[in-house]
Amino acid sequence: MSRVVVYTTPFCPHCRRAVRLLRRKGVPFAEIDVAFRPARRAEMEARSGRRTVPQIFVGDRHLGGCDELHALEATGELDRILAEAGIGRMAS
Repeated sequence: MSRVVVYTTPFCPHCRRAVRLLRRKGVPFAEIDVAFRPARRAEMEARSGRRTVPQIFVGDRHLGGCDELHALEATGELDRILAEAGIGRMAS
């Protein structure tokens, strides 16, 4: 499994916004669509304690949803978290 995982659904604008940020930063991630996959949704809920999407993880660390991801980006904390996990920026 990828070190960055984003649980999403197809028509969620918050999911698209979170994915766009990660792509813009060049962060490799696995996107898991939970819309019609009850086992994957249950996995997401067990890992995050939340039922809403997106839910974003770096390794075992739960970052939260889209708003939390963007808040981490705004403070520069996201880059630190990714660096600590050994996830560097990919070439654009």
